[in-house]
Amino acid sequence: MVTVVELLSLLLVSVLWGCTNPFLKKGSEGIENVSTTSRVAQLLAEIKFLFFNIKYLVPFLLNQSGSLVYYYTLSTTELSLAVPVANSLTFLCTLLTGKLLGEEFGGKQAVLGMFLTMAGITLCVVSSINDTQRENTAQPVL
Repeated sequence: MVTVVELLSLLLVSVLWGCTNPFLKKGSEGIENVSTTSRVAQLLAEIKFLFFNIKYLVPFLLNQSGSLVYYYTLSTTELSLAVPVANSLTFLCTLLTGKLLGEEFGGKQAVLGMFLTMAGITLCVVSSINDTQRENTAQPVL
């Protein structure tokens, strides 16, 4: 059965992933200006740029904490519910956070996509709850 804790965990994962994505994008601005002579030095310079950039590091750590919650939630939640709910809500959180930060929203098609995504998530949750209720009320066959 899907519990409130599992749904809240999936919501937390989505918020941590989705709300940090636009901040990661903003925090990584300027990395294209990092340049060195060799590929290895370039990689190390880019890692150094990101690691010492607080505007990137804080959202990155929050994003990774979302991954920890996600892996824990996967151990207790049905996979067929956890994956679509977490990923769909992440998309919505990314769109909304990006909009708050002044990014392009996508217009009417983005709004329609959000409504369709929410409808799909609702169907997944309701279906999971109904399946669990049917399993719990099934009478043994004699």
